[in-house]
Amino acid sequence: MTPPPRHRRLFRRGVSASLSATLALATAVAGTAVAVVVSAAPAAMAAGVPAPSPIGVPGRGATVPFVEHEAEYAATNGTLIGPNRLYGTLPSEASGRQAVTLDAVGEYVEFTLTKPANAMTFRYSLPDNPAGTGRDAGIDVRVNGNQLKNVPVTSKYGWYYGGYPFNNNPGDTNPHHFYDETRTMFGSTLATGTKVRLQVSSTAQSPTFTIDLADFEQVEAPKAKPSGALDVVTDFGADPTGAADSTAKFQAAVAAGQAQNRTVYIPQGSYEIRDHIVVDKVTLAGAGPWYSVLKGRHPTDRSKAVGVYGKYANQGGSSDVTLKDFAIIGDIRERVDNDQVNAIGGALSNSVIDNIWMQHTKCGVWVDGPMNNLTIKNSRILDQTADGVNFHYGVTNSTVTNTFVRNTGDDGLAMWAENIPNVNNKFTFNTVILPILANNIVTYGGKDITISDNVMSDTITNGGGLHIANRYPGVNSGQGTAVSGTHTAARNTLIRAGNNDFNWQFGVGAVWFSGLNEPINNATINITDTEILDSSYAAIHLIEGATNGLNFKNVKIDGAGTYALQIQAPGRATFENVKATNIAQSNKIHNCVGAGFQITQVGSGNSGWYSNPPACTGVWPAPQWTNGGVPGGGPGPEEPEEPGEPEEPGDEGNLAQGRPVTATGQAQTYGPGNAVDGNANSYWESTNNAFPQSITVDLGAAKNVDRLVLKLPPASAWATRTQTLSVSGSTDNSAYSTLKPSAGVTFNPSSGNTATVILPGTATRYVRVTVTGNTGWPAAQLSELEVYND
Repeated sequence: MTPPPRHRRLFRRGVSASLSATLALATAVAGTAVAVVVSAAPAAMAAGVPAPSPIGVPGRGATVPFVEHEAEYAATNGTLIGPNRLYGTLPSEASGRQAVTLDAVGEYVEFTLTKPANAMTFRYSLPDNPAGTGRDAGIDVRVNGNQLKNVPVTSKYGWYYGGYPFNNNPGDTNPHHFYDETRTMFGSTLATGTKVRLQVSSTAQSPTFTIDLADFEQVEAPKAKPSGALDVVTDFGADPTGAADSTAKFQAAVAAGQAQNRTVYIPQGSYEIRDHIVVDKVTLAGAGPWYSVLKGRHPTDRSKAVGVYGKYANQGGSSDVTLKDFAIIGDIRERVDNDQVNAIGGALSNSVIDNIWMQHTKCGVWVDGPMNNLTIKNSRILDQTADGVNFHYGVTNSTVTNTFVRNTGDDGLAMWAENIPNVNNKFTFNTVILPILANNIVTYGGKDITISDNVMSDTITNGGGLHIANRYPGVNSGQGTAVSGTHTAARNTLIRAGNNDFNWQFGVGAVWFSGLNEPINNATINITDTEILDSSYAAIHLIEGATNGLNFKNVKIDGAGTYALQIQAPGRATFENVKATNIAQSNKIHNCVGAGFQITQVGSGNSGWYSNPPACTGVWPAPQWTNGGVPGGGPGPEEPEEPGEPEEPGDEGNLAQGRPVTATGQAQTYGPGNAVDGNANSYWESTNNAFPQSITVDLGAAKNVDRLVLKLPPASAWATRTQTLSVSGSTDNSAYSTLKPSAGVTFNPSSGNTATVILPGTATRYVRVTVTGNTGWPAAQLSELEVYND
C-alpha cells in the first residue's frame, strides 16, 4: 500500500499556487488533513472527452427518475482521468471511461442542477486498504458554497483480486471492481441552477476520492399504508431503527399476510434482516425505496444475509407474490457462488417485483426454476458481486423491463437454461451499464427469446454487450436447452461494448455469438434496427463453434476499435441495410475460416463493412477507440498541414502516447496506461518489493528509436530518487535486444523529475524499460514513458 503523502500533488489545474500553499500550510499546522473552506477557488471545467451517454436514449432503455451528471464535464479543481479502457485501470470502470480524482483538501467536483432535486446518488472510488477489507471516509456535500452534510463513503464493497471467483487479497494480481455508489437526501428541494459540490474535507482516512458521476432526482413523498394492510412495526414489533434483528418479525408478518390475504406494509425505517424472508401468495409493500430499507447479515454465519425469497422449486415453489416499493441493501463483500445471499431468489411464479432498489448483495435477482411468469419492472440493481438478474433452470414467460442496472460483478441481465429449457422470456426497455465481468445482456441457450429496446454500455472484460450462445453447463439440444426457435434482438443501442480481453489476448465483439457446447443450428436470430456505437473491439463477433440463422437488418455500426466483423467460427448470416462508419482497420472483416462463414447481402443498402478478401493476419491489432469520434486508443489525429508544407523527416512526436502498454505488475490502480496517457501527474507503479519489474509499449510498427524521455510527477512531494534501469527493444515482442545497458537514472524535482535516455536509433516496435532498483520507493515508477524518433 502506498502512503498518502506520495500521491499528493500540490499544484493543480484550476488551483493557484498560493491557494495550494495555503492548503499545505493548514495541513502542516494541524498535523493531519483538515477541513478548509475554499470558496475562493476558481472553478475549472474538467473538459472530459465528449462521449455518448447511455442515459436518455430516445425510445430505448429504462425511463429513469434521475438526471445524470458526469464528473468529467462538471466544474472541478481535481484531475481528469481517462478516457481509458485498459482493464485494471481506474478510468476503465468509470461511466464513459472518464472520471475526476480528488487528492487534496479543498478539491471538489461541482454539479449545476438542470432540474429540481431533493436527493442524489453518486458513484465514486476510494483506494483499498492494505488488509483488503476496505477503508471508510467521508466527503462533504456543499450547496451553493454552504456546508450541508458529510456523507460516509467506503471501499469495503469494491476491490477484488486474483482469478475467478476472486478474493480480497491486495497482494494478488488483477485488481478490479473499483467503484461503489451511495445516496443521500438533501432535506429540501433544490431549485434548477443550484450548485451541488462534492468536496474533500480530509485525506486522513483516504488519500484520494475519485468521482465518476452524480444522479439527481426528486424523490416522491413516502407511500402511506394501504387500507387494510398489516404493519410490520405496529402489528408485529419490527424495529425500524435497525438496532434489533427483525427477521422473525417480518416472517411472522408475511405468514399472517398470506393467511389473511392482506398486504404487508413496511413503514419508513431501516430494518436489520439476517436471513431470508420466505414469501408465498402475499404482497410485501414499502413506503418507497428511499424510505423502507431492508439490510443486514448474520453476525457469525456469513452464508446468511438479508433477502426476500420464494420457496425453492423442489419445495413446491412460490406464486402470486408482489414485492414493491422498498430497498434491499446488503452487506456482501466477497463472492462465494454457493451462498444464497441474493436480494431476491427462490422460485416465484405468477409474481411481480416492482420498484425495488437492490444493492450490495451477491445478485439482485437469481431465480431457479422450473417457474413461470415473473415480471421484474421499474427497479434499480446496483453494485452487485455477481449477476444483476439471472433466469436460471427452466424459467418461462418471464420479463425484466424498465429496470436500471449498473456495476454488477458478472452478467448484467442473464438467462441460463441449465438442463431445463428457458422459453419465451423477455428483456425489454432496460439500461445495463458497466458489468465488471462478462456481458451486459446474455442468453445462454433458450427458446423464443426477446432482447429488445435496451441500452447496453461500457463492457469491461470477458464479455460483450449482447451475447447469444450455446455456452455453460447444461445448454445442449439433447435436453432442449440450446438456442432454438426465434430470438429477437430489436431496437437495441450498444455503446462502448465489447472489450480487448485480457484472458484471450484478443477482442470480444459488442454483439457476439458462441457455439462452444454445440453449433447454433436450430434457431433464427434476428438483429434489427440496432445501433452499435464506439465498440471497444469488433462490432460483430462469432467464436467457439458455428452460428447459423443470423439475420442483420437496419443496423448502424459507428465506431469499432478494430473490425466490423470478427469471424473466428463458421456460420451463415444475411445482411440488409447494414451501414458501418469509423471502423479502425482498413480491411473491415477479419475472417480466417474462409468460406466456412457465408455472407448473403440483401438489397443495395449495405455499406462500409464488407471486404473481399477479408483480413486473416494471425495478429490481433490493438484497438483504436473513438469516444464518440475522438480517437482515444492510439495517437490522436494530426493537425492538417498547410498546402505545400514539407514534412519534417523523422519527427513524429511522442510515439508512445496512447499506445498499448503492458507491465509485469502494478500497485492498486497505478497501471501502465498511466505512463502513456500524456498526463505527467498520473503514474505507473509496479508491484512493490518485487524487482525486477518492466513496462513495455507497442509502437504499432518498427520505428528508429533515438531517445526516451522518462518522467515522474513534477511535484515537490516526489523527492529526488535514482532508478536503476535498462532499455531493450523488439520487433516481434519475442526476441529482445539491449538498447541501453542497466544504469542509474536520477529524477530530481528541480529539473521537473524528467530524465532523457539516449538510444542508438535501432528499428524497434516494442520498447521495454526494466527497473531493478529505486532509491525512493521499493517499486518501479514512471508517470510518462515517452519515445522519440529524432
